[in-house]
Amino acid sequence: MSEFDVRKIGGRIGAEVVGVDVRDLSAKVFAEIRAALLEHKVLGFRGQSLTDDDQLAFAARFGPLTGAHPTVPSVDGQPQVLPVDSETGRANQWHTDVTFVQSPPKLSTLRSLVVPPYGGDTLIANTAAAYRDLPDELRAFADRLWAVHSNDYDYVRAKDSGVDPEKASEHRKIFVSRRWKTAHPVVRVHPESDERNLYIGGFAKSIVGLSDRESRAVLDIFQAYVTRPENVFRWSWSPGDLVLFDNRITQHYAPDDYGDLPRRLHRVTVAGDVPVGVDGRESYRVEGDDASHYTPAATAAA
Repeated sequence: MSEFDVRKIGGRIGAEVVGVDVRDLSAKVFAEIRAALLEHKVLGFRGQSLTDDDQLAFAARFGPLTGAHPTVPSVDGQPQVLPVDSETGRANQWHTDVTFVQSPPKLSTLRSLVVPPYGGDTLIANTAAAYRDLPDELRAFADRLWAVHSNDYDYVRAKDSGVDPEKASEHRKIFVSRRWKTAHPVVRVHPESDERNLYIGGFAKSIVGLSDRESRAVLDIFQAYVTRPENVFRWSWSPGDLVLFDNRITQHYAPDDYGDLPRRLHRVTVAGDVPVGVDGRESYRVEGDDASHYTPAATAAA
């Protein structure tokens, strides 16, 4: 019998894990949490009240960790912890973390430090369910496509938000201070579950072989399936919460709906492998280095 409860939140994605302290997990319970993550794609843990070191230790049980980000500075003294702070930018665009490098993270953890009294939720979408929703003709079309992902993309916007424009501009300069372009399959095969999913999101800029205009039209069609309400999970934060999601088979979005109120989370990500398409081909670099300063998976991908 399980020592904890996994309570589904959405019919297609998301569950809350109740009755565990992630700082003290037996091998058996941890294995059950891993299995639950594969099934539900995202798990939420209420009231964990972790330190940075606690979050790092939990994430590291899933595999080697990445740096905080390829370009954005980490929390002081914690090179693997990324501050997600509303004062410098707001990620109110659908995206999968760091898909502009060849080996994006496989898992992401988010821990809440400061949350607004309203708004500031995180939305996470099941991209495998989106793929299954496609008509047969679109699914066959998607199976053959490749998309170029780039970090030259302004997904942290200051306009009409509580972000200081100068801070947002400085954040963007840092974000694109080194540039990458990577071609990934539009349909990725999950390395553990073998599920196919739409591997696109905000960093996907163009479809290989199509013009910019054609690419945008095709990507918009597929993205509309990702963000269908039935495929989306919503987490309303309380201080001390922890959310764990599979970055290989989800997208996420942080609605900018809390005015100039502060919102601060810390992110830790687990290194991932090179994505593989339905034909067995691996993602490849188009521009930029191997990002070995950021992820230990780059060595294996070389």
